[in-house]
Order: sequence, then structure tokens, then C-alpha cells
Amino acid sequence: MRGVKRTERLFALAEALRARRTGVTAEELAERFGVSLRTMYRDLDALREAELPLSAERGRGGGYALDRAYSLPPVNFDVREAVVLLVLGRLATELRLVPFTQTLGSALDKVRAALPAAAQRRLDTLSRSLTFVGIPAQASHEAVRRAVETAWFEGRPLRITYLGSDHVLSVRTVRLESVILERTTTFLQCHDLERDEPRQFRLHRIERAEVLDAPT
Repeated sequence: MRGVKRTERLFALAEALRARRTGVTAEELAERFGVSLRTMYRDLDALREAELPLSAERGRGGGYALDRAYSLPPVNFDVREAVVLLVLGRLATELRLVPFTQTLGSALDKVRAALPAAAQRRLDTLSRSLTFVGIPAQASHEAVRRAVETAWFEGRPLRITYLGSDHVLSVRTVRLESVILERTTTFLQCHDLERDEPRQFRLHRIERAEVLDAPT
């Protein structure tokens, strides 16, 4: 964002605030857009003067945010933005970077559907000219990925059957806390609910996974 004209920066700042309803500090925004804190305060004041419903809250979790009652218009991508999103989605899927391929595929279908026919043809041409080279992540079971996806989005615990490094299967009840993506391996950082301790699991070693209906 460094060197961007102020008008362009203000539009980009408004979009960044539209993208989230939780607070973000002026310091974080200044760092993101490569400007001084004083400049960021001036930019935020300019958005208020333009009648953007911007509020600021103090304390932990506070910061600048749009009014919760503010109704956002539909998101519109230009062709270049849509193409980049679709290409990156294809990369993430083919290299198995994320376990959430079902949701990703659905989202990408919607982005593609928003493109006019000419842009879709252009996308197909560009896609054929791209080759992804690298070491794919270890393959994991589709049913396991679906369960992990549900647990992660809904904050529900998982019962997993895990193949340890000693080639022994064990059953664990865990709560997923974070997903760590490496080039060759996807790790699930979890809290073992039965042992009450943090544990890390390799996604491809999970043989089965069941999402539990109620917190354990």
C-alpha cells in the first residue's frame, strides 16, 4: 500500500473495514497501509465526514469498526480480482494446503458464476497457462476433511481415530484450536479433552473423525 494515492487508500480502507465487524486499531491499520499513525487518524476522520458509520471502542477487543446495524451492499468483484481468487483457490486445492475443500469449492463456484461468459473463457485460458510445481501435502480422507471442516467452523469437538508414529491406532476426543499449514503436512493443534492437555495431530494420519453433537 505504500505510495498509493490518498483517494485510493481511502477506498481500500473502507473496504478493509467493510470486511470485518470486529474492532481493529488505528495502529494495525497504519501498519497495513504503510502510513503514519497521524495519517491514519486523518483518513478515519475523512471516512466519518463521508458519513461512513464508523465507531471506536476502547479496551480489549476494541478498535474501529462499522456500526453493527449498517447494511452492506453485495460484494462485487472485478474480473481481475475474481480470476486471482479462483487461481489461488485452485492452488490451495491441488496442493492440499487446506482441509476445507468443500466450502472452498462452493465459494469458488459462486465467484466463477458471477463472471460474464467472456471472463470465464479468459479464466479458462489463464488457468491452462498455469502449472503448480511443489510437493503436495499428504493426502487425507475426504470424510475426515469434512468432519474437521464442520468442527472448525462450528466450534464442536471431534472424536478421532489416529495412527501414531508407532503405527498403533488410538481414539481421542479433542477440540480443534488451530490449523497449521506446511508445504507437505497439515497439522491440527488440538486440546485433548480426556487428558486435558494440548496435542498436535497430522491430518493425514487421522483414519476416522466424528463430529460430536454436544460439548464434551
